[in-house]
Amino acid sequence: MSELQRPVVRPRRLRSSAAMRELVAETTLRPAQLVLPMFVREGADEPVPIGSMPGVVQHSRDSLRRAAVEATEAGLRGVMLFGVPESKDPEGFGATDPDGILNVAIADVAAEVGDALVVMGDLCLDEFTDHGHCGVLDADGRVDNDATLARYAEMARAQAAAGAAMVGPSGMMDGQVAVIRAALDEAGHTDTGILAYSAKYASAFYGPFREAVDSSLSGDRRTYQQDGRNARESIREVLLDIEEGADVVMVKPALAYLDVLRRVADTAGELGVPTAAYNISGEYSMLEAAAANGWIDREPAILETLTSIRRAGADIILTYWAVEAARLLR
Repeated sequence: MSELQRPVVRPRRLRSSAAMRELVAETTLRPAQLVLPMFVREGADEPVPIGSMPGVVQHSRDSLRRAAVEATEAGLRGVMLFGVPESKDPEGFGATDPDGILNVAIADVAAEVGDALVVMGDLCLDEFTDHGHCGVLDADGRVDNDATLARYAEMARAQAAAGAAMVGPSGMMDGQVAVIRAALDEAGHTDTGILAYSAKYASAFYGPFREAVDSSLSGDRRTYQQDGRNARESIREVLLDIEEGADVVMVKPALAYLDVLRRVADTAGELGVPTAAYNISGEYSMLEAAAANGWIDREPAILETLTSIRRAGADIILTYWAVEAARLLR
């Protein structure tokens, strides 16, 4: 190559060493940006492995407390708790029972770690209803939006009383954030935040999660969760939730909706509201299965996956790899 043909601009200069790549990296991934979802099973004496989610368990109350301490020590700053009750009923009364498994688990973790972790509770009825839907049903078997809101208000008060610093309404009912905010404020829980599952899609990637919570669902949730073909409506949902009092908005799933995540992060960011994304069970299990078969290099793939979610705009990532990723980062 002659002198005249030599490139003057050489982007590779900024990739020449690990130190150089770190110096100019556009996207950061830190343990404090990660939230660990955890399941706690009523009546369990020891952790119960979840077959479709290798490495993830349904905790006992004791192992949940230990896992919360481990998460804190790894540098995480949040956990999201899901309850797996021994019995269910049509209205999910276990969700609002102060002695129900989710509420006692919130109290356990809050007592164990104090303010070192933001203790969040999943605010949805699906784990507690015998039909597996996220709300109560009407006479025709459809989810009754407004009757469900009344149950969500009770659930929010129960979780806040148990010690939740933030509640995560995930049922995609119209008006849920406004009702929950009013219920919390009227009960004196004005400091309890709302992480709103604002853009939650009816996805094929939730399968392993349904094993994790022993879901009773038959049919689907397409009448209330979003249609995966639509992106504009996610912005409408996000703006409604922010207007109703959401402190953080979230996109779920993450990987199949990175374009939506980017739109949501831009919209919410202009209003000063953080955006979260949920790296869900199916996304986790696919990577774990590929790694188990020797098809991909597992640890770099985990960090690449989480970095892609950050790069798309997430300020906070809920992921089952949170503790492991934090250790890899540190």
